[in-house]
Amino acid sequence: MDTVSTKKRSEIMSKIRGKDTKPEKVVRSLLHSMGYRFRLHRKDLPGKPDIVLPKHNAIIFVHGCFWHHHEGCADGHYPKSNKSFWIDKINKTIERDKTSLKRLTELGWRTIVIWECETEDLDLLADKIRNFFDG
Repeated sequence: MDTVSTKKRSEIMSKIRGKDTKPEKVVRSLLHSMGYRFRLHRKDLPGKPDIVLPKHNAIIFVHGCFWHHHEGCADGHYPKSNKSFWIDKINKTIERDKTSLKRLTELGWRTIVIWECETEDLDLLADKIRNFFDG
């Protein structure tokens, strides 16, 4: 059961941003400090990637653990209320992500997904980014 009214929940959910989120800004700041230059949210690419590095032919998606259902993460769970709605919504997001990643790979782009929870440890995140570009 939800702890707030339907109206209040709607108000809360309407304020959730789709881009320029805190995890995105953390990743962008780290990339910039590592010397990488990039473009944001290119509408001409499948999935409107969060970060595009044309020079490296690379794309970075920064996924929220809840919205993209990060398996094994404490935040990657389905809500208890209105469960069928959320399962459907999140599963559609997962399928859209898979389709976008597949299409980008077919176009010759290298892709990586960085999860919201991975932005908490900048040293590990920097290692993941270095490995992506070096490997």
